[in-house]
Amino acid sequence: MIQCPSCGRLAEPSLQCSNCSGPLPANVDLFTALGLPRKLTIAPEQLEATYHRLGRELHPDRFAAARPEVRKASLTATSLLTRAYRTLRDPISRANYWLELHGRKARENGSRVPADVAEMVFDIHEELAEFAQSRNAVPADASDLTERVNERRMEIVNRLEALDRELAATFCSLDQVQDAPPDESVAQLLSILSRRAYLRTLLRDIEKALDTRPSA
Repeated sequence: MIQCPSCGRLAEPSLQCSNCSGPLPANVDLFTALGLPRKLTIAPEQLEATYHRLGRELHPDRFAAARPEVRKASLTATSLLTRAYRTLRDPISRANYWLELHGRKARENGSRVPADVAEMVFDIHEELAEFAQSRNAVPADASDLTERVNERRMEIVNRLEALDRELAATFCSLDQVQDAPPDESVAQLLSILSRRAYLRTLLRDIEKALDTRPSA
């Protein structure tokens, strides 16, 4: 329990007093800050509505004439609210934070490339090196290389879209677990996040190569 600096009542730790709706200087997790369960699936409209409502109700301007402890609580609450919103609105940062709450980290497997993308990483890096060295190639050869790199780009885009669908399904599966999440489900989530991170890096490398390619 935490004492509200506005009304003096004891309240459950949250950003807002359940008795007077004043700000509380509570140190709570980001899901609790937004009044949400610790679920991986969040409706964007619910998140937006909650964030904007609490933002208005806890804004420091509303407590400019209040006692110092109330003004401090308002600043603490709005800072945590902003951090919660920025973290939870993005599915990837939300998943990483959820993993941290369960004592896991998305990068705990180190820098090892996932097996199913390792070969693709190697092949694409070779093709990008060839692409970068083809400035003096005849137009037909340069065109073929550009087409091949663009095909690789679409291949990665499609794989990322498939991973996002797999990620959404994994979110739903984990949200149905009442107790501690099974190790195999957490491992699956970690694998998806790892593969997605490597593919996003590959996609950026390809797009950078295409953007810096001089026009014919």
